[in-house]
Order: sequence, then C-alpha cells, then structure tokens
Amino acid sequence: MRRFDGVIFDLDGTLIDSLEDIANAANATLAELGKATCTLESFKTHVGDGVSVLFQRALPETQTDPQLLERCMGIYQGHYDRGWDRCTKPYPGIVQMLHKANQQGLKLAVLSNKPDHFTKRCVERFLPGIPFLHVLGHSERFPRKPDPQSALWIASEISQNATCVAYVGDTNTDMKTATGAGLYPIGVSWGFRQVEEIVQAGAQAICNTSEELSALLSH
Repeated sequence: MRRFDGVIFDLDGTLIDSLEDIANAANATLAELGKATCTLESFKTHVGDGVSVLFQRALPETQTDPQLLERCMGIYQGHYDRGWDRCTKPYPGIVQMLHKANQQGLKLAVLSNKPDHFTKRCVERFLPGIPFLHVLGHSERFPRKPDPQSALWIASEISQNATCVAYVGDTNTDMKTATGAGLYPIGVSWGFRQVEEIVQAGAQAICNTSEELSALLSH
C-alpha cells in the first residue's frame, strides 16, 4: 500500500465550504459597479484560480479592461473582508480527519489560490489547533496554481521524495498542480467541481467523504 510522509490540501471546496461568502462578496462588487450578478451555482466554476480569474469569468469584459479588473479586485477585497466568515464552515468530518492524520505522523500543509492573508485567516478561524507545517495562499512569492512552484517548495519541506506527498483538491487546477509537482493527486467529490473534471485532470484517487480520505491517507 502507498504510504505518505505528508499531505498538502487545497482550502476552498476541499477543507472549507466558502462558496456562499465568496459569491456574496463578488455579487456585491458586481452590483456596486452596476453589473449583472451571478447565480451561486455559477461560482462553482468561477472560483479556484484566484480573484482576478474569478472576475474574468463572472465579468468577461474584465479580460480586455485591466482597469475594470483592478476595480473589481479592490472592491471585492473590502466586501470579502467584511463577510468572509458569515456562512463558511469546514466540510463534515474534516477537522477530525486532520487531527487523525496529524496523530498518525503525517505532515500537513495548505496551499490555496485565495489571497494569502485570507487563506491564513480562514485556517486560523475554521481549522484551529491543526499544526500545519505551512499555510500558503497566493502572493507575489510564487505564481498561482497550477504552476507547481509553490507545491514543490512545500513538498520539499515535507519529504525528500515528492511521490510520498499527497495533494488533495477539488478542481482540475489542483490536480494539474499535483501532477506538475510530481505529487500524488487525490480528488474530493464534495467540492465545487464535477468528478469527471478532476479525473480527466489526473486524479489518481477520488474520495467521496472525509472518512474515505482519512482511510486513504492512513495506508
């Protein structure tokens, strides 16, 4: 059976269900700019690749209007800062799964395309007491996922062998990150994207519950 030295987790859609707070902040931004808002369901495909890409998907004209994109991002930060913790919560069984993995000696980390300061705030608030080796969101330090540089750096801190590090996520971006870094890609079905997408992007295993994930990581 495969044994892991550690695990890197995506955050949104993997450890925490944050979709409603993200959607509310994004829609408040669009409304403030006099633009049409989006359905909650549509944000499942808008999120995952950072705030700038979110607005390029929600408001296609931002792809050709960098000033509008900058306005969206700036306004969004204010709305999300005021409402990031209203509806967000860990997925069922996630906290228990993380504690069990830690007790079994696995080194744990978080790697997200969410802005770094929001990533750290969410982990501190919703996953307290978990001794993550690193909690890394997007900053100028590394390119966004699926560029593998950030995952490679965290993996090197966990193990001398990247193949002994699992990467757990819910999107094709996560699976591409894992495969690009030579990590073992595990997809979860409870997040924002369809299972077919993450399988096509390279997932070597699919977990449907936190208990299934815990069992896989325990091998």
